[in-house]
Amino acid sequence: MDIRPARQNDTPALQNLYDEAFPDNEGGMVGRLAVSLLSEKTNPTTESLVMDDAGVVKGHIAFSPVSITGHEDVRAYILSPLAVRSDCQGQGIGSALIDYGKRLLSKDGAHIILVYGDPAYYGRFGFDAEAASRFIPPYPLGYPFGWQTLELNRCEIRGDTVEIECVASLNNAGYW
Repeated sequence: MDIRPARQNDTPALQNLYDEAFPDNEGGMVGRLAVSLLSEKTNPTTESLVMDDAGVVKGHIAFSPVSITGHEDVRAYILSPLAVRSDCQGQGIGSALIDYGKRLLSKDGAHIILVYGDPAYYGRFGFDAEAASRFIPPYPLGYPFGWQTLELNRCEIRGDTVEIECVASLNNAGYW
């Protein structure tokens, strides 16, 4: 298995992956997000990665840039979405995608990664909910305890709280 950048021709595989990995209608919505992020032009570039096993997409992750109001010099990303085929879960694919993305972004000079997800899972990778409390997401959170951050490279962020803005694909209250 290899981690590689997702490509436009992965679109059907990504939608199928999310449809299969997420319950009910959530898979369709999150799959559309993954596909939208793949085609959206962002600056810096959104990192969309797949775990490829002989041409079969077994997992996917995306890191899209966010801006922090008043801190244009801080390079921040949000990890969303992430999925692994249900028949491949528990094999370290999600962990490998997260670790690969962290190394890639850190090497590229990124300062922060934010995520909105299960603290028990993301905490294993160093994400911290308390540290994220100062970053105000674009929409109210249904599960505020799931908002977490990880510092990759030191940076200075002034103020007790700062607002973030995400890329157009994530600018939908339904994801939050």
